[in-house]
Amino acid sequence: MPTDLWGGIIWSVAPTVVIGLLFWFIMRSVIHSDRNERKAYSKIEAEERARFAANSPIEPGGKPTTP
Repeated sequence: MPTDLWGGIIWSVAPTVVIGLLFWFIMRSVIHSDRNERKAYSKIEAEERARFAANSPIEPGGKPTTP
């Protein structure tokens, strides 16, 4: 009798635990990929800003430079 009781408890809780772990793993992957994408986007944006600043004839104060 106790074996049947514990077996029933385990079989009734197992699907919930498995689905919960699957959901946790998927959300963890989404959050990590979003973090990495934001980091890469920030790096590209900083490179573009530096490239624009190096090629721009306008000084940081907003005044055009004289050649």
